[in-house]
Amino acid sequence: MGSRLGYVATASHRRLASLIAPREHGAWGLLLVPLVTGGAVGVLGGGSTLPLIVFAVAAVSIFWLKAPLESWLGRSLVRVQTDLEHRIVGITTLLLAAIGASALAFLLWDGRNRALLLLGLIAIFAFLAQVCVGRLGRKRRMWAQIVGTLGLTVTAPAAYYLATRQLSRVSFVLWLATFLFAANQIHFVQLRIHSARVKGWFHKLEHGRGFLVGELLLATVLLLAWRWQILPGLAALSFLPLLVRGTAWLFARQKPLVVRRLGWTELAHAVVFGGLFTAGFHFGR
Repeated sequence: MGSRLGYVATASHRRLASLIAPREHGAWGLLLVPLVTGGAVGVLGGGSTLPLIVFAVAAVSIFWLKAPLESWLGRSLVRVQTDLEHRIVGITTLLLAAIGASALAFLLWDGRNRALLLLGLIAIFAFLAQVCVGRLGRKRRMWAQIVGTLGLTVTAPAAYYLATRQLSRVSFVLWLATFLFAANQIHFVQLRIHSARVKGWFHKLEHGRGFLVGELLLATVLLLAWRWQILPGLAALSFLPLLVRGTAWLFARQKPLVVRRLGWTELAHAVVFGGLFTAGFHFGR
């Protein structure tokens, strides 16, 4: 009897978690790695830390708000069913909205950090564009995710701007670099999922030729960015593990796909990239 009650309680807790916690776990990395990277580059360049902490609170609260709000409005796969669930989801929604609004108000108080509004509008436009692209059909799902990533990675220039009070070329270089990294990750994950049952390197290469072209384009962009002194060479080299990972998989022996393991591996790649890029950008300037 006790074990049954424990199972019911655990299932209830899991259901509540699915109602109020974001289900796009990979998006956490796409949001936080650019934020930390942009902020770290700014702080290492002599910027301040306090605005970054407040901005991180605002960004996390607003991103988290999406899940309970959709559940509350009945637009989520997991919907509110009981009065208790409705009350908990409602309180969570209001609490997150209050925290996010307070953090943004602190940052924008008395006309400060006005460029943050411009970056916010860009993010909103990117998320609206993601919805529009997503409605074109399931075949456009990957492109919808990549478009939405433009909005998530805008945290990189925003964090750098708040740390240094400068919306300079460096801000947009950070945005472009983190976006290219995230887009490559999304493309690789989709490739792995859709080619999970493909056997033989020839068939893998056939399925992954679009990804391989993307790898070549990314390498070309990085080479040109270094050649034109847009991106320090050490920062460009931080993409090397990503490029090697993708190309090596195309020619490696096929292995069973474990989605959870793939997610953790890609998160590890993102963390390593953030550290290498920050160090490379700082010491290569």
